[in-house]
Amino acid sequence: MIPAIFGLSGLTLTDEERAFFRDSHPAGYILFGRNILNREQLRRLTDDLRSLDGRHNLPILIDQEGGRVARMKAPEWPNFPSGAAFDALYDRAPASAIEAARLNAMALAAMLAEVGITVDCLPLLDVRQPGASDVIGDRALGSEPMRVAALGRAILNGLQDGGVVGVVKHIPGHGRALLDTHEALPTVTASDRELQTDLAPFAALRDAAMAMTCHVVFDAWDADRPATLSPAVIDGVIRQRIGFHGLLMTDDLDMNALSGDVPS
Repeated sequence: MIPAIFGLSGLTLTDEERAFFRDSHPAGYILFGRNILNREQLRRLTDDLRSLDGRHNLPILIDQEGGRVARMKAPEWPNFPSGAAFDALYDRAPASAIEAARLNAMALAAMLAEVGITVDCLPLLDVRQPGASDVIGDRALGSEPMRVAALGRAILNGLQDGGVVGVVKHIPGHGRALLDTHEALPTVTASDRELQTDLAPFAALRDAAMAMTCHVVFDAWDADRPATLSPAVIDGVIRQRIGFHGLLMTDDLDMNALSGDVPS
């Protein structure tokens, strides 16, 4: 097995993909909108991926957050709210917001499990900061770290109750980035002390099974490399200071925040 999560080109596996995946034996797969048509097609695709090596617990991932980040779309599937909806409800009724986040995640998980998807890249634990890029924006669960952590824990629990594993993202925190990492590499100039706000939700949920890094440079920790590629951030901040010891994956390596080629 190679430690990589691969994407696919279309609605079905090509002969070339089938041969490559059998030879490379990747850790898992991630699905995008180009891979999704309807329930029947999607279930056939996930069953096909699972049959390549016979792993019933094969990680098949998706970014199905709700709001503007949803690969499985209406009218085939229901629309789900973004993180900002739970943040707004928390202002009026914190306990209700936490339970709503849990039940919403359980419903999401039921929808994913029906079509053979086992991992959802959710919840976002990025603490929203004023003036930052809208790439996070209304996807965030709020601007107060412990609120983000409480809602994030409810989402993790709801996904688990529905039979799906959650991925906390974008560790160690994407909320201050001034640029969209799909388009460019942002640099965060906040001090180490200021960045404790960003770390707090991840530290509170350090026991999560999986986490996803962000393609952001943090001057306070490593001015030369984005977090995804920085031993100082991965080892010193994520593993040691935050205390996360689960499976750590990168954000998409095709994003324009990164340059260079992926080694073969």
